[in-house]
Amino acid sequence: MDEFIVKNGKRLRMGYTTGSCAAAAAKAAAWMLLTGKRQEQIALLTPKGISLQLPVLEIRMDETQVACAIEKDGGDDPDVTKGTLIFATVTKTDHPGICIDGGQGIGRVTKRGLDQPMGNAAINSVPRQMIRENVEEICRLTDYHGGLSVIISAPEGERLARKTFNPRLGITGGISILGTTGIVEPMSEKALIDTIRVELRQRKESGADYVLLTPGNYGADFTRLRMGIDGGTAVQVSNFIGDGLDLCNDLGFKGALLIGHIGKLVKIAGGMLNTHSKYGDCRMEILAAHAGAAGVPADKIRELLTCVTCDDALRILAEAGLYEETLLRVTQCVGRHLQHRGGDQLQTGAILFSKEYGIVGKTPDADELLNNILEG
Repeated sequence: MDEFIVKNGKRLRMGYTTGSCAAAAAKAAAWMLLTGKRQEQIALLTPKGISLQLPVLEIRMDETQVACAIEKDGGDDPDVTKGTLIFATVTKTDHPGICIDGGQGIGRVTKRGLDQPMGNAAINSVPRQMIRENVEEICRLTDYHGGLSVIISAPEGERLARKTFNPRLGITGGISILGTTGIVEPMSEKALIDTIRVELRQRKESGADYVLLTPGNYGADFTRLRMGIDGGTAVQVSNFIGDGLDLCNDLGFKGALLIGHIGKLVKIAGGMLNTHSKYGDCRMEILAAHAGAAGVPADKIRELLTCVTCDDALRILAEAGLYEETLLRVTQCVGRHLQHRGGDQLQTGAILFSKEYGIVGKTPDADELLNNILEG
C-alpha cells in the first residue's frame, strides 16, 4: 500500500487486514472458477473506502475448484501475521448461496462472548460480509446462480496463533480473520482496546459480575505466584486503565479490581488513566509529593527524586520510617481516581505490589472485590 498516516511525528505506512486478504483471495478464486481465466491481480474496495490492487499468489485451478492466496501486508504495524499467506478455496456446490468456513490454520471459537458463535471458524462478521459481497459481485458479473463454498485457510496459522491472544480467548487451532475497516493503521490503540473489549465481554457473557484487571504480565504473574490465583482469571488491559473501566461500565459489570506493580499504578495517583510512558513518567514526583505530605525529610525527598525504580524509592521510604504512611496516601489517591472514572455504577478497587516488598497497598474495597471475583 502507498497510504500513510503520521503518528508522533513519524510517517507510517498503512497496510491491510487478514479480512481484506480473505475477501480478495475469495473474489479472485471465484472469478477464475466461474470464467476459467487466470487472474494475477485483483481489485478490492475496503469498508474504509480505500481501493487495493493486490497480487494473486499460489494459484491452483481445475474444473471444480480454484485456490489462491493474498499475502498479508500490515504496513509499518508489527503484526505477527505480516507476510503470511491467506488462502481461499472456492468450489461449486449443489446448494444455493455462498457458504463460508475456515480450513487449515483458521481458529475455531470454543467460548461464548466472541464475534462468532461457539463452533464457528474465527472469521469475524465484517470479513465474512466482505467475502460474501465480493463473491456475490463475481456471481452477478458471470451470471452464475448456483452455490459456492468458500474455505479460508492459512498454512502458518496454527503456529502464528500461539503469539496472539487467541489461546487465551478460547480460539483454538489457528489465527482469526479480522478487521472492521479492511485497513491496518500502524500501532493502533483502537485494536488493543477492541481486544480488551472482546475478553471482557466474554467474561460477562459467561456470567461474571466482577472482574480482575491487570496491566500486563507482572500483574498476572504476581496474582498467580504470590496470591495463588489462576493467571487466566485476570483480563490484561495494558496501559488502558481508564478505557478498561469504561468498558466494564459499558458491559454492565458491578465491580472491577485492578492489581498491578506500584511502578505502573502510582501514575494513577497522579490522575494518569493511560499509563504509557509516552504520556509522561511522573512516578517519582508523585511518590515524593506523598512522602513530603507524610513527613519525610527534605533530604530523603531529594534522594527519592533521583531514583530510577519504585522498588528503590520504597527502600528510601522504609529508611525514613514513613513507608506505610506514604503508601497509604498513594493507595487512597489511586482509589479515588479509579472510583471517579468508574462512576456510581461500578465498584472499583486496587492492590499495589512490589516484586521486592510484596503487597504495598490495598484500597478499602479490594478484599471484598477479590472475594466476589473468586466466588463468581
